[in-house]
Amino acid sequence: MNHDLDKLPEIYERYPRTPQSLIAVLQDIQKEFHFLPTEALKRTAEELNVPLSKVFSVSTFYNAFSLHPRGEKIIRVCVGTTCHIRGAKQIQEQLENHLKIKAGETTEDKKFTLEVVACVGACAMAPVVAVDETYHGGVTVASCRKLVKKSKKGKKS
Repeated sequence: MNHDLDKLPEIYERYPRTPQSLIAVLQDIQKEFHFLPTEALKRTAEELNVPLSKVFSVSTFYNAFSLHPRGEKIIRVCVGTTCHIRGAKQIQEQLENHLKIKAGETTEDKKFTLEVVACVGACAMAPVVAVDETYHGGVTVASCRKLVKKSKKGKKS
């Protein structure tokens, strides 16, 4: 994973140097690095004239942000009630075995991060697995492996 912070000035140039730009700047940093490096948070506080404590507060409040390196692809397994009843736990276990990580972890090659989420609001499609922003409904233990394989090849999932 590239942690070269030389991209930060380019990100800051996209927005007014005001506290109101904080979330947008953090989103761009997250997209660039797949997490929020501490040094980037410090520079952001200086650039936007925001207290570092506020930058960390915002960074830890929103689930979209991570202070730890994440994979290039984020796989989220919905474990809400409907998905749970329809086999979400088995799908989670299959993904954990296939990726050789537990939920909340990132693969060694930094390709995938596996997360469980309480509900994605797509109960009619249960069980649901999201790969980045693409939702897949009616996922089975067998088909979840195909999702990972397709994502590894770089195809739009």
